[in-house]
Amino acid sequence: MSGNSSHGARYLGFETGSHPDGRIAGLRGTGRNAPVDGRLVMKPAFDRPECTPVSTVATSAPARRSVTVIAMAIAGTMPGLLLRVTQPTMTHWIEALIFGLAIIASAFLLAWGAEAAQVDISAGLSIAVLAFIAVLPEYAVDMVFAWKGGHAFKAHGASCRAKGSTDESPCSLALANMTGSNRLLIGIGWALVVGLAWWQWRKRGMADREIHLERTNSVEIAYLAVASSYALTLPLKRTLTLIDGAVLVAIFIAYTLRIAKAPSEEPHLVGPAKVIGELPTRQRRSTYMALLLFAAFVILACAEHFAEALVDTGKAFGISEFLLVQWLAPLASEAPELLVAGMFAWRLKTSGGLSMLVSSKVNQWTLLVGTLPVVFAFASGSLHGLPLDGAQREEVFLTGAQAAFAVAVLASLSLSVREAIMLFVLFWAQFIVGAVVPSRWHAAERIGVGVVYLCLAVTFLIRQRVQARRTFRDGFRTSYHEMVEG
Repeated sequence: MSGNSSHGARYLGFETGSHPDGRIAGLRGTGRNAPVDGRLVMKPAFDRPECTPVSTVATSAPARRSVTVIAMAIAGTMPGLLLRVTQPTMTHWIEALIFGLAIIASAFLLAWGAEAAQVDISAGLSIAVLAFIAVLPEYAVDMVFAWKGGHAFKAHGASCRAKGSTDESPCSLALANMTGSNRLLIGIGWALVVGLAWWQWRKRGMADREIHLERTNSVEIAYLAVASSYALTLPLKRTLTLIDGAVLVAIFIAYTLRIAKAPSEEPHLVGPAKVIGELPTRQRRSTYMALLLFAAFVILACAEHFAEALVDTGKAFGISEFLLVQWLAPLASEAPELLVAGMFAWRLKTSGGLSMLVSSKVNQWTLLVGTLPVVFAFASGSLHGLPLDGAQREEVFLTGAQAAFAVAVLASLSLSVREAIMLFVLFWAQFIVGAVVPSRWHAAERIGVGVVYLCLAVTFLIRQRVQARRTFRDGFRTSYHEMVEG
């Protein structure tokens, strides 16, 4: 989740800033303690200005607030863990609420721990580790349904459910969370960043109407183009195979190797991550490791029960389980990321907020989707691919078409207010049209909206073909040094 966005990983809460006296407000390096004027400060292993004294960090009002926020997040996980252990009889929607709260709180803890770890972890390693951490909440829910789908396939065959059952197939739910979270990132997240930035521009009397990305962000856009292009072939198949998984994971590995060549940058931390990052070395490492392990434990402990509670809630209220899994679960797992992207935009750190969401999209399209057939294969005890029914193929097509349009828009390394409105309106158009037309037309409605996305993508690419050619060339071939210097 990337404030350090040129590296393409999903970091939360980075912000460029400095102390009033000109000292750097966040320091990368292993750190070593040394007394300066009677105070204990953190000094890096290389020649950089000293960072904030530890005594000041520990007692300042912002630090106390950050510690309180961390404590509140930990407290938010407790009801879910208690419910997981005691397993009392409880209304399904209340169970979903409690387990969802635990996952949201854990996502924040993961983000803060991952950000603070940037002080110690090398750039290449941090990209790979944080990419996995970034998709862990979504992955946990998707893994549950992929695993259940594998067992259902083993018991009932390709239908993944008992004969005569009217329940949603767990196989059809396996990709529901993925398609929902991907479409939310673009339709709501990207539009949110531009909308908040526009509001701030207007308040300050500024004439800005679009967000500009750095030239180094061409890497994320180029690899998102590759992943989206391959994703558009999936609706032509009836299964998501291990070969598909291998291709998508290979794209992720190639992307990771590419961004690992980016020059190191100072991680500028804010909020809880800043407090943790400025602790003495041993305390800092033990603190963020404890947060990461605890949050991962909570997510893995609660994910299955959250998924089951969502399905049971749908049955109890007569709501489609598919819709609940597709939209409510991603809202829980994406909430921290959307919140921090909004925070960046509100502070007019617009490039960091938008590039963070672009990086997230790459990780989800590749690493997340690519591992689902692997989980399904283990659960089913076979090499058979994850079955895709007609509705699921349509959803994947619509998601891929939206991503293609998003790539075409960003090929110019900018996102204007008008383009953000288009993304937002098209995202909601599918819901509005789906609510109006009869259910027998839902397939045509999803395909129709997807075709609109693709037509717009072609139009944008043709209109800005010169800029797009340069963006893709930079993304795949141009060295980071040349992009930074150029």
